[in-house]
Amino acid sequence: MDFAFDARTEELRERLLAFMDTQVYPAEAVAREQRERLASPWDTPAVVEELKAEARRQGLWNLFLPDSGGEAGGGVGAGLGAGLTNLQYAPLAEITGRSPDLAPTALNCAAPDTGNMELLAQFGSEPQKKQWLEPLLAGEIRSAFAMTEPEVASSDATNVRTRIERDGDDYVVTGRKWYISGAMNPDCAVFIVMGKTDPDGADVRRRQSMILVPRDAPGVEVRRAMRVYGYEDHAHGGHAEVVFDGVRVPASNLVGEEGGGFAIAQARLGPGRIHHCMRLIGMAERAIELMCRRALSRTAFGRPLADQGVVGNWIADARVTVEQLRLLVLKTAWLMDTVGNRGAHTEIQAIKIATPRAVVGILDRAVQLHGAGGVSQDFPLAELWAAARTLQLADGPDEVHQRSLARRELSRYR
Repeated sequence: MDFAFDARTEELRERLLAFMDTQVYPAEAVAREQRERLASPWDTPAVVEELKAEARRQGLWNLFLPDSGGEAGGGVGAGLGAGLTNLQYAPLAEITGRSPDLAPTALNCAAPDTGNMELLAQFGSEPQKKQWLEPLLAGEIRSAFAMTEPEVASSDATNVRTRIERDGDDYVVTGRKWYISGAMNPDCAVFIVMGKTDPDGADVRRRQSMILVPRDAPGVEVRRAMRVYGYEDHAHGGHAEVVFDGVRVPASNLVGEEGGGFAIAQARLGPGRIHHCMRLIGMAERAIELMCRRALSRTAFGRPLADQGVVGNWIADARVTVEQLRLLVLKTAWLMDTVGNRGAHTEIQAIKIATPRAVVGILDRAVQLHGAGGVSQDFPLAELWAAARTLQLADGPDEVHQRSLARRELSRYR
């Protein structure tokens, strides 16, 4: 295993770090001010569109896409990806994690669009790629992935109750979803919906399918925005409760084959989990930076906070933790590139368990060090904490990954 940055990664890192310094960090306060003046809090501040245009001009666009043209076989979208491996993308995603509200969106590398683009590239038909993937890759529209439901334990994806029923040349979608990320964004044009096409099938993992539902289709109701630790997460298009009331779409909107929804969901979530962990390391790095600056600039009981032993311990522990996590994430990225997502299954689960949990701890110490400022809107720490804590639930709660990982370990000794 060799995790040294190659020439292309190093060159992109330098360009991205300069972009963060000159464009993204100065835009954070501007975006907050502009959002306060918007007609709707879900509208996109003008500075975000300016960042997107500049990122595209600088060639910092669709960096997440692992193959030039995606996995679309050179069809629609060919040439719109950066063509990076997971190992090349990892340090770049980490950098964007330092400003998670702006940088991923500016580079067209924000969830849930990244996972949806990968899904369409891998499983979508050519017409589906033309209609939805191409404008997503161009940053012209946004999208949402609708799987989680309020009435069932969605940690078990086989529990979904939403129905996708065949009716002649159409499918009819009926169900209720919530915490559907990005759905409040007015630019969200399409949902990828997971539901049951064969609710009584013998194989519980072949009962589900995926289907494309336009946001403006009759019967789609974006009912309300769901808050996350009190935040509505305007920067990411919110997390909505969505009702599908007998929504009729053409049968050609089915993604892949009937009964393939569970497998497609697993293929989508693998890269998504590692992308989240990459960005989380960037969030932790920013927290360490803020901790150091605060510790050196504030005096309590006659000496700088940096001279307090407990503060030094927090900073040292945070550095050790980040270095450990980064190596595990890079190993996982390397394995995904060399043996595929299935071969990296154990490591993907390991980083999904370890990274959010550890970063929440680092952010919690950073909040503590900032006192009242740490929970205020004057620093990014409270929002970063809420985002990191939520990732202990998103893409599968920690306990599900622990259960699966334990089974895998135990199977070697049974």
